[in-house]
Amino acid sequence: MVIRVLLADDHGVLRDGVRRLLEADAGMEVVAVVDTGREAVEKSAQLSPDVVVMDVTMPELNGIEATRSIVTRDPATGVVILSMHSSAKVIRQALLAGARGYVLKESAGDEVVRAVHAVAARRHFMGDGVRDRLLGEYPEGPSGPGGVDGLNPQEREILQLVSEGKSNAEAAEIMGLSPRTVETYRGRLMQKLQLEDLPSLVKYAIRHGLTPLE
Repeated sequence: MVIRVLLADDHGVLRDGVRRLLEADAGMEVVAVVDTGREAVEKSAQLSPDVVVMDVTMPELNGIEATRSIVTRDPATGVVILSMHSSAKVIRQALLAGARGYVLKESAGDEVVRAVHAVAARRHFMGDGVRDRLLGEYPEGPSGPGGVDGLNPQEREILQLVSEGKSNAEAAEIMGLSPRTVETYRGRLMQKLQLEDLPSLVKYAIRHGLTPLE
């Protein structure tokens, strides 16, 4: 059976390279290519791919939140994170969101293909160095809820939109909420993260891989 793959990455050159790599495998078909997390969620709902290969830092909705939405809607869809982020915290967030694979962009190309095959077969796949990073950061197991892990999905999405320069009204339109509700969520997440102003919120989002540096 051919594995149907949706590819989500906002870097055109790398995305095209990964697409060629996947399509070179006779057992795979790339059914869609998107460059935002929100498009990944929408296309996944439309096409029901077997596997989504997902970057972490993308506009509007990052790959971790997109993964959470996709897996919540259809647990049968497997997600492989393909990212430059190698910190144990980001890896852990992706796994908690429901990703079954995690590969670093610095790794050899064949790892992506192996990851897609593994995840399509309902197995987990951690690329070279990923498992070591997790064990090195959490030698006695992951810590409890806190930081980004302590935010609910709406708060995490607002964190990204606000850090990307969206106003409360713009974020409200994107999420289908009222500006007042967004303002309430924004105040609550800043209190949870112990942040005092917008610049510190933006730095926090960048440091944790929730928004691109550009």
